[in-house]
Amino acid sequence: MLDLYSIGEMVIDFIPGTEPGSYVRNAGGAPANVAIAMARNGLKAGMCCSVGEDDFGRFLIKTLEENQVRCIKPKLCEEAITTMAFVSLAENGERTFTFARKPGADMFLLEEDVKEEDIKESCIIHAGSCSLSASPASEATVRAMKLGHKMGKLVSFDVNYRNLMWKDDQEACGKAVLDLLPLVDILKISEEEVDMAGGEEGLFELMERCSLSLIVETLGSAGAKCYFDGQILTIEGRKAKAVDATGAGDAFWGGFLSSLRIQGVEKTKDLTAEIIEKALRYGNTAGWICVQHKGAISSLPTREEIEKNL
Repeated sequence: MLDLYSIGEMVIDFIPGTEPGSYVRNAGGAPANVAIAMARNGLKAGMCCSVGEDDFGRFLIKTLEENQVRCIKPKLCEEAITTMAFVSLAENGERTFTFARKPGADMFLLEEDVKEEDIKESCIIHAGSCSLSASPASEATVRAMKLGHKMGKLVSFDVNYRNLMWKDDQEACGKAVLDLLPLVDILKISEEEVDMAGGEEGLFELMERCSLSLIVETLGSAGAKCYFDGQILTIEGRKAKAVDATGAGDAFWGGFLSSLRIQGVEKTKDLTAEIIEKALRYGNTAGWICVQHKGAISSLPTREEIEKNL
């Protein structure tokens, strides 16, 4: 039984090294980071992945395997495209990104790569914003969400609104999000999506219209808010050496979902305010630890580290 079936884009992050102008290659992408974060909490996580037939692709799969994440249907294929993110960190921890793409090593999943038996044996289905793009990987991701929803699994979705995917067409991107929300139980958003939904009142209306169980708004160093059962649960941020770091949001979400599973949550009916508040504290601590170390996969904390710092 898998605690988490994760699906979405995998990327190569190049994060600053120890010397000025030097970079460390880091396999990432939110769904992969969330899977690794859960594996480091002692949970069984799988990543549905298919990557390029080159050094980058092999590096992505190797990183997952080294972190005890089961690679579901891994394939090496020539048609793939690499997404690379060069991440620059300022002294205060703020990030700037430069993106580049090359033939060779990006997720290239097809609908048939998502098998009913894999979804059936999973508790939580987590999808990234790859589902919002026009690609075969998008169709595969949406298939995983549909199967999970049909089987009554907890479906987690990190909307990560990216207007650029739709060439600045907000209406088209908004429609793509709304089309997916009826498949989702737990939605992760940022402040930008709150504004798009029409504020807190708009979020509660959205929850009712799309039958969402809860929405978690991550606020970075300021903590997080959770919209659940007509109320807003909050957790304050914790002071860290830096205010932001690559992977901190993924560490938060991996910690949050890990806490739900550690507490025995399998269905939406299992969710209570007490369980969610514990999960918020757990996720907030996981993100804080990641920021303390300025981010990346090597900073995703273990259960022991999180519990020691709660």
